[in-house]
Amino acid sequence: MTVKIGIIGGSGLDDPEILGDTENISVDTPYGKPSSALSVGKINGVDVILLARHGNAHQLSPTQVNYRANIYALKDRGVTHIIATTACGSLRREIERGHFVIVDQFIDFTKHRKITFHDSFENGAVHTPMAEPFNIELRNALDDAAKELGYKSHFGGTVITIEGPRFSTKAESKMFRMWGGDVINMSIAPEAALANEAKIPYAAVAMATDYDCWKEDEAPVSWEEILQVFNQNANRVKKLIIHVVSGIKKGGRYEPER
Repeated sequence: MTVKIGIIGGSGLDDPEILGDTENISVDTPYGKPSSALSVGKINGVDVILLARHGNAHQLSPTQVNYRANIYALKDRGVTHIIATTACGSLRREIERGHFVIVDQFIDFTKHRKITFHDSFENGAVHTPMAEPFNIELRNALDDAAKELGYKSHFGGTVITIEGPRFSTKAESKMFRMWGGDVINMSIAPEAALANEAKIPYAAVAMATDYDCWKEDEAPVSWEEILQVFNQNANRVKKLIIHVVSGIKKGGRYEPER
């Protein structure tokens, strides 16, 4: 199998400079245009396509992102695996700012997204299994790479995906903790669901930037605070992605460099 990695870059984590010999390709899909042109290149010999989830100028709100077009475009270009990055709020004290969480479950609390390729059952019913939405091999690769780089990471965790663009109320934030949520963001659940429908192995690494608003001994989260943590940690996420992709060999297995 020829491996081609799709990287979906979240806020502040979508820098095409991580690729070598980059070519930008504008594409269209039956579901409309994806969020950005596709940046096609290589990381240490591995074919990679990078897509900026919120657009190159971060002009798309979480609700405006065309998740169907994004996943379709990557599949249409032959992507065999998808690694997504995202900023998130922490719902647990032990998940501190700058920590990585390699999520294994999601709760979809969005309200206005297109979350399936199968709007009609005209050609037969399609109900995609979603018990394990994040690919275990990719999750293991991210976990191994984080350990090798000495980054503080948490293997496993439930991400709550809210509609946005507003942040949670305190009541919502506390409810999400009661539900078993570990981190919160505005993008991962629809993306993971569609990747599973498209039968593309998908995993996401979330970088904690704040404590949402449940932690009452701190001021509620602000966008300015999130951006500050981005700037401090974005390079670590890029190094993690480069390390993972560099170790993915033919067949899609991750083999650390020795």
